[in-house]
Amino acid sequence: MSGDIEKNKQVVTNYWDAHFERDWDKMATFFTADAHYTDVGIDATGATGPAEIIARLRLGIEPLSTYSHFPKNTIAEANLVVTEHMERWEFHTGEVIDHPFTSVMEVDGDHIVRWHDYSHLGNLLDQAPAWWLEHIASGFR
Repeated sequence: MSGDIEKNKQVVTNYWDAHFERDWDKMATFFTADAHYTDVGIDATGATGPAEIIARLRLGIEPLSTYSHFPKNTIAEANLVVTEHMERWEFHTGEVIDHPFTSVMEVDGDHIVRWHDYSHLGNLLDQAPAWWLEHIASGFR
């Protein structure tokens, strides 16, 4: 079982590498056809499948001028990998947001089948530029 746990942690680590490189095509290869992603507390529906997941991620991440990752803790048990991490979001208009996340990913083999993000939404709403908030809202209409 521990070998599977280490393999699952490596799948997630490899995913994060592609994610913070914003390698959209590579990121998509980590998800099963029916994988589900959601920002818990923002969107109950979320996105299903690689194309929807990547489209959802691109909506928020692509406009950032700089996007950095500061991993803290990774905990794995059975097929779940939990990552506590900080993301730094920098906007071309000068705003910088250090945004904490806890990401829960369920792994099956070499793929992620479920990803739920938990973050401090107020942190984003208080600090993000209005143009970005409008851009995000347009993707949920």
